[in-house]
Amino acid sequence: MNIGQAVVLGVVEGLTEFLPVSSTGHLLIAERLLGLPMETQEQKDALIGFTAVIQTGAILAAVIFFFKDIALLVRSFVGGVASADKRTGPDFRFALAVLVGCLPIAVVGLAFKDLIRSMDSHLISVGIGLIVFSAVFVVAERRGSQSRQERSVTVKDGLIIGLAQCIALVPGVSRSGATISAGLLRGLDRVSATRLSFLLGIPALLGAGALGLKDATNNTTGATATAVATVVSFVVAYASIAFLLRFVAGHKITAFVPYRLLVGTGVVVYVLVHG
Repeated sequence: MNIGQAVVLGVVEGLTEFLPVSSTGHLLIAERLLGLPMETQEQKDALIGFTAVIQTGAILAAVIFFFKDIALLVRSFVGGVASADKRTGPDFRFALAVLVGCLPIAVVGLAFKDLIRSMDSHLISVGIGLIVFSAVFVVAERRGSQSRQERSVTVKDGLIIGLAQCIALVPGVSRSGATISAGLLRGLDRVSATRLSFLLGIPALLGAGALGLKDATNNTTGATATAVATVVSFVVAYASIAFLLRFVAGHKITAFVPYRLLVGTGVVVYVLVHG
């Protein structure tokens, strides 16, 4: 992998990790378009390892962006454990919701990691996921009341949105798209649903990165290229998070549907033509 290819993949990872368009799907598409070799299992493992490493750039961007929120969650949870009075407050309830919301994807991700890894290698899964799940965006926007704010989040909300996060293990669905849609269907406003999506995503991405890092030993793409892509991923991801939080304050998530349908259709057509 040359530096130019590394920069492109770093931009794709950073841009799509938090936008509701599927980072896994876009990385697979980009790798095919760049002509990166994936004929042998060793080559596939090398790209998996590369992806796991550059994903840490996006995760670090989210941790820094939400550092104050994360610190508050930790303090609220610890305080609630130590004090019965604090357990009745919205901060402890929100922290507990995030914690509970992380459990489903941890269980499902570990139990079906081989199946997930297999799906991640098929472009047709990406195309179908992008097209089919776009309908959920439309339903979420139409049925979501958006009458609830962040301080009203309950443990039940966390669990349901956490379960929705598991659906995003299917390529093309999008983790942020699934969780934001679930938040809207639970009556949360877009900004609250998006913030909760990001906070739930940090542990999920850390776990996925930890599982994928074992493949980093097979990363033959080059240390320099990997380092460059990771830095680019961090910078672009930070800007992507800031953009999406501002965007959802005044726009529906269905704004991403035309793009998803266009890319998804293009992928399906490509697979049908080229096999």
